[in-house]
Amino acid sequence: MAELATAEELIDAEFLNSLQRLRLVARRVPRGGRFAEQRSAAQGAGIEFQDYRPYSTGDDLRAIDWNIYRRLGRVFLRLFEEMEDLPVYLLPDHSQSMWLEQPPRIRPCLRATMALTAIALGQHDRVGIFPFSSEMKVLVRPRTGFATLPSFAARLQTLSPGGQTDFGQSLSRFSGLRLRRGLAVVISDFFDPGGLPAVLEALKRIPHHLLLVQLVRPSDSSPDLQGDLRLRDCETGESQDITVDVAVLKRYQNAYRQFQNGLTSFAQKRNFGLLRLNAEQEVVPQLASLFENGRLEI
Repeated sequence: MAELATAEELIDAEFLNSLQRLRLVARRVPRGGRFAEQRSAAQGAGIEFQDYRPYSTGDDLRAIDWNIYRRLGRVFLRLFEEMEDLPVYLLPDHSQSMWLEQPPRIRPCLRATMALTAIALGQHDRVGIFPFSSEMKVLVRPRTGFATLPSFAARLQTLSPGGQTDFGQSLSRFSGLRLRRGLAVVISDFFDPGGLPAVLEALKRIPHHLLLVQLVRPSDSSPDLQGDLRLRDCETGESQDITVDVAVLKRYQNAYRQFQNGLTSFAQKRNFGLLRLNAEQEVVPQLASLFENGRLEI
């Protein structure tokens, strides 16, 4: 079983420097947050002028446009676009299977989690971390401030192998949390005993915009297997004897292709982001490919 990287390895200086030019940009964030850099759906005493509306009893007199009053004899308020924070909720998969193979997928999983944490905290957004396997837990409650980054790394470093993957139960609990609407990032291989239908059904229930980060490796689509084998499920421990020949490999490859196409179609139809990370390569250059000109709009 693989060991986790140290907290220092998760946030080394070179790693952080490579993230400085990347920005998460929300088209509009739900109102009710704190002052930050994202455009909000709220209107009030912000910076960028947006519109006028007639004065109502109880409105702030400081917002009255006296020039219009002098010209028209009517009282209007100047409305400005409020700038607020974007809540970012990171859901790394730490199920049993993520800790196997070499290199294990848990390392790029946590590396991607820390990269997105650093990007969001660096632009004054609020970040929470909710690892899942057979169930979901709250590892770090949503907080802000780039100075808190080491504490995020320290908390991630405490993770241990979870149980069997269960998207339905884990994401159902996450969906039931009373969290301000924001961006939910699910980082996983998206393998579940219930198959893709169970995964997609669980994802549909999440009341946030989604970014799916899928951890893959070349052997997923083309496993180097042949002959008479006994295959063991890495999470349940169940074994099955099978003869792997050309026909069996072809059926497997077709099934895997349908799995990938189904996940892609789901993301495209709902305008969600989908990034496939090769677990055997550096995370940041791959993650940056999702950011056009250094910006990811959601």
